[in-house]
Amino acid sequence: MTDTILVRTARGAGWVMAWRFGMRALGLVSTLVLVRLLAPADFGLIALANGFMQSVDGLMSLGTEEAVIRTHNPDRAVYDTAFTLTAMRGLFVAFLVAVAAFPAADLFGESRLGPVLLVVAVLPLLDGLSNIGTVDFRRNMTFHKEFALMVLPKFGGILAAILAAILLRSYVAMLCGMLVNRTLRMIMTYVMHPLRPRFSLRAWPALVGYSLWTWLLSLAALLRDRSDSLILGRLAGPASLGFYSVGAEIAALPMTEFIEPLGRAAFAGFAAAGQEGADIRTTFLRLIGFSALLAFPVGIGLSAVAAPLTHLALGSGWDAAIPVLQVLGIAGTMLVFGHLSQHFLSARALLRPLVAIALGGAGLRIALLFALIPPFGVTGAALAAGLAICAEQAVILLVALRRLDIGAVTLVGQVWRPAAAASVMAVGLFLMGLGWTPAIGVMPLVAAIAAGAGSFVLALLALWLAAGRPAGAESDLLELATRALNRARPARRR
Repeated sequence: MTDTILVRTARGAGWVMAWRFGMRALGLVSTLVLVRLLAPADFGLIALANGFMQSVDGLMSLGTEEAVIRTHNPDRAVYDTAFTLTAMRGLFVAFLVAVAAFPAADLFGESRLGPVLLVVAVLPLLDGLSNIGTVDFRRNMTFHKEFALMVLPKFGGILAAILAAILLRSYVAMLCGMLVNRTLRMIMTYVMHPLRPRFSLRAWPALVGYSLWTWLLSLAALLRDRSDSLILGRLAGPASLGFYSVGAEIAALPMTEFIEPLGRAAFAGFAAAGQEGADIRTTFLRLIGFSALLAFPVGIGLSAVAAPLTHLALGSGWDAAIPVLQVLGIAGTMLVFGHLSQHFLSARALLRPLVAIALGGAGLRIALLFALIPPFGVTGAALAAGLAICAEQAVILLVALRRLDIGAVTLVGQVWRPAAAASVMAVGLFLMGLGWTPAIGVMPLVAAIAAGAGSFVLALLALWLAAGRPAGAESDLLELATRALNRARPARRR
C-alpha cells in the first residue's frame, strides 16, 4: 500500500473502528451497571424519547461537514457558514422536538415522556453549537483526534449517569449522562481546535446546494430503510416484525462494523485524492478490494452459522429470524461495492444520481415487499430487501465505475481472490455439514467458525501466491500489519 492516500484512509478506518468498538464497549458497561439500579420501564422511556428525537434529527440531515471536507482549501467564510447552518439546524430540531413533546406524550400514553423530550431536545442544539473546526480531523485524516473527541465525553457521561443512578434511582440519571456527554463533547471541540467560529452566511451558495441534495438523499434513504418495518408490521404483525428486525440487525454487522468505518474514512480519502491530484481510480479499487477481504467472509459466514448463532444469542423461540440472517448476510456483501461507490460520488458532489437511485431502490423494495410478504412472511421480507439491496448497490457501482472510467475486468481483478476464497469457505462449510444446517449448540458454532476462517485464509493465501503475490488487498493487509508491528516494537523496548 504505497499510496499515501491509501495508507491514511486505512489508518483512519482503523481509528473509526476502534471508536465504534470503544463506544459499544462503554455502552455495554453502562447498561450492565444501570440495569441493576433502574427499572426496565426507565430504559423504555429513554429509548422512546431518543428514538423520537433521532427520527426528527435524521429528517433534518444537511451534510455540512461533508460539504466542508470536499471543499478545496476552505476559507474562514466556509467554516463560519457551515457553523451557522449547523447551529440553525440544531436549533430547529430542538424546537420541533420541544413543540411535539407533550402531544407525543399523549399519543404514546406516557405522561413522563413530555418533560423527558424537553430535556432531550437540548442535545441536537449542543451538537449544533459545537466547533465546526473539528471537521479538520476528517479533512486531514487525523482520526485519532476524532476518537478522543467521541470516546472521552462518552466515558464522562457514563460516570455521571452511574453516580446519578446511585443517588436518584430514576430515569433522570440517564438524562444526566446524556447531557454531560454532549456538553463535554461540545466543550472539547473548542479545546481541541483553535477555530472560533462566528455566525455568518457569506459562503452559503457554496454549501447550500450540496446540503440540499444531502437532505434529499437522507429523505430517500429514510423512505427506503423504514419501508421494511412499516409494510411487514402492517401485513404480518408485530411478532414477525420483531423476528425480522433482530435478524436484519445481526446481518448488518459486517456493514456497521467494517464497511461504514471504512466508508467514513474513504470519504475524506476521496476528497483528499481529488484535491491533491492523486490517482483516485487506484484508491477506489484498492479500497474495494480491501473491504471485500473483510466483508465477504464475515457476511457469508454469518449466513452459514445463522441457526446455531441465533439459538445461542437469542434462544429457541427466535427460529423465524434464521432465514432473515441467512438471506441478508449474503445480500449484505454487495454493500461493499455500493457503500464505497456512494462515498466516492458524494465526495465529488454527484448527489443527484444518488437521490434518484435511492428513490428507485425504495420503489423496488416496496413493490417486492408487497409481492413477497403475503406468500412467504418474514422470509419474503428478507428476500425482498436482499434483492432490492443487490439491485441498488449494483446501479451505484455502475455509476461510479463509469465516472472513474473503470472497466468490469479491472474491478474483478481486485476482488476475485477474496470472492473465490469466500466461495471455497462456503462450499467447504456446506459439505462438512457445518453451514446452513439446523444444527444448534456451542460446539457446532465454534467448529463452523474455525473451519470457515481456516479455509478462507488458506484459500486466499494459495490464490495470492499462485497469482505471483500481486499488489492488492492481501499486500495492503500485510503492509498494514507490518507497520503496526514496527510501531509496537519500540514501545515494548521502552
